[in-house]
Parts: sequence; C-alpha cells; structure tokens
Amino acid sequence: MYYLGIDLGGTNIVAGVVDEDGKIVVKASCKTSTPRTMDAICDDMAAVAHSALENAGLTTNDVQYIGIGAPGAVNSETGVIEFANNFGFHNWEIVSMMEQRLGTKIYVENDANAAAYGEFCVGAAKDANDAVMITLGTGVGGGIIVDGMIYSGSNYAGAEVGHTVIQHNGRLCTCGRRGCWEAYSSATGLINMTREACSIQQAKDYLLYQSIEGDLSRIDGKTAFDAAKKGCPLAKSVIDMYIDYLGCGLVNIINVFQPEILCIGGGVSKEGDFLLAPLKKIIERDRYTKHNDRQTKVCIAQLGNDAGIIGAAFLGK
Repeated sequence: MYYLGIDLGGTNIVAGVVDEDGKIVVKASCKTSTPRTMDAICDDMAAVAHSALENAGLTTNDVQYIGIGAPGAVNSETGVIEFANNFGFHNWEIVSMMEQRLGTKIYVENDANAAAYGEFCVGAAKDANDAVMITLGTGVGGGIIVDGMIYSGSNYAGAEVGHTVIQHNGRLCTCGRRGCWEAYSSATGLINMTREACSIQQAKDYLLYQSIEGDLSRIDGKTAFDAAKKGCPLAKSVIDMYIDYLGCGLVNIINVFQPEILCIGGGVSKEGDFLLAPLKKIIERDRYTKHNDRQTKVCIAQLGNDAGIIGAAFLGK
C-alpha cells in the first residue's frame, strides 16, 4: 500500500509517495510562486502529485486518498482553509478544488499539525500517546497530539504556541502582539538578536562580526551558532540569550500539556546537542514537576523536512 502526501509551503510545493513504513519512495516539487490565485496553486499541487505518482510508477487509482498539509487555520472537517495569512486567502475550499482535479478523496490539515503527526507515526514521537512538536523556522510552529489524535481546538486554530507571550510588552511580533515567543525563539528572532549584537560599536573586535565581514545582510540562523562554537564570547552571549528564551517557552508548554515527548524540529534544531544540552538544563531547573518520576522527554525531531509530507500522507489512516 502506498500513500501520497503534499506539503504546501510558502516557498515550495512538495509531494511524496510514502510506503506503509513511512519511507518516502519518491518526491516531486515546484515553486509556490506567491501571490497567485487559489486555482493556480491547486493546479500546481495536482501537477506535482501526478508527477510524484508517475515517478513511482503509480496513478491516483493506486492510492486510497491524498493528504495535504497547509499553513493557516485549517478546518479538517469541512476541508476549508478558513484563513491562510501567507497566501492572503479566506475560506479556501481546498478539498473540493483538489478532489475535482485529482478524482480521489482528499484530507487536509494544518502543516505544523501534519508534521507533528508524521513524527508521531514514524518519527521521534512514535512511542508516545501524548506529544508536542515545536518547529523553529521563520516562525515558531506547534503541533499537539493528545491520545493519539491531532489537537486543533474548537476553531481549528489551536497549537499556535508561537503566539504565547513570554515578554510582556516586548518585541513586536508579525501577528501584531508584543512579546510573542515567536519573536524571540524563531530563526528570525535569532537573526534579529545577532544583528543587534553586531551593531554595537565593540562588535568589530569579535569573530561574530568578522565572520560576516561587517555585512549584516549575511546573517542567518547559523551565524551566531558557528561563531559560538569557535569560542566567540559575543556570539555565545547571543546564543545563551536565545536558548534562555526558547527554554522559557518550552517549560511553559511542558507545564501546560505534560506530554510524554516534546520534539524540536526546523532549521535551528540541526544544531543538535549544542542546542539541546543547555535547553535540558533550563527545563530541569524550571519545570513544575521536578519531583515526579514521569518527565517529558525532550529530543530533536527525526524526520526533518519530510515530517509534513509523511504526516499528510497518513492523515486518512
């Protein structure tokens, strides 16, 4: 039995044929190229799906359904994306539009939820009944599994953990609120902190500044980590601050949900133990359930960018 999952992102549309064990057999992709109409994006999703199936020697008749992970407030019951801020769409009837194009049953879920479901099915959270996945990318995404089911909230906009406040009246977030966890703990937040550190007068004396040759536009989510690993104290101060904010939000999540497993994905998670070891110390120090024998396991997600594809592929299961 094979399954097909589509990961609809703001930059790329990726479809993958997935086998029973959660292994991706083949992938196909194209650029999302926003802004465009709903019809144009659906046309491309259908084309990428057909391409992936063809490359695997299959057709839509060989899969019982197709799953889609998409950004925004996704009503998985009605098949409507009620709001997709990245695309500027309201009430996008994505399931009916894709069923017309592909002629098979379509399931849709929020992309962060789909990624969490992928990790739950075959990844880092495979053995858990209750799990949370945090994705550290442009924003801070969240996916919550409760009793083996995706938790979406009463309005299908649940798990927006990046928009919980950790600093009252703090940094302005893209959502319009101040002090959101996302403004501090996303890759974007890390880049902003690194730029601020490189903008002070004394920065020119440090490896962090020298590594970008004074060009702030060259800073990315790895810049401060790379310099800190080489012993730069300025970079280390940035990373320490970043991890402190990240740990604050993770402790909040653990205190609220007490999941068996909390896994961390996204680009920043590739720092591995350099990120995880100090995070675990913060969690050990600050969590509410210090003396409970059953504690949340915190780990790096296993599936990388494939989590959303695999999770989407298994939605019908």
